[in-house]
Amino acid sequence: MSVLKDKQVIALGERDGVSGPAIAAVAKAAGATVAFTATECFV
Repeated sequence: MSVLKDKQVIALGERDGVSGPAIAAVAKAAGATVAFTATECFV
């Protein structure tokens, strides 16, 4: 049983931390559908 099965995820990453595509890959592996992915610079 997957924790995120049939859920939609918005993956927001940080430039100096974990990137959006990396978060999206983990979410997909957990069974989620990724609706949006971005990597931003939060200053």
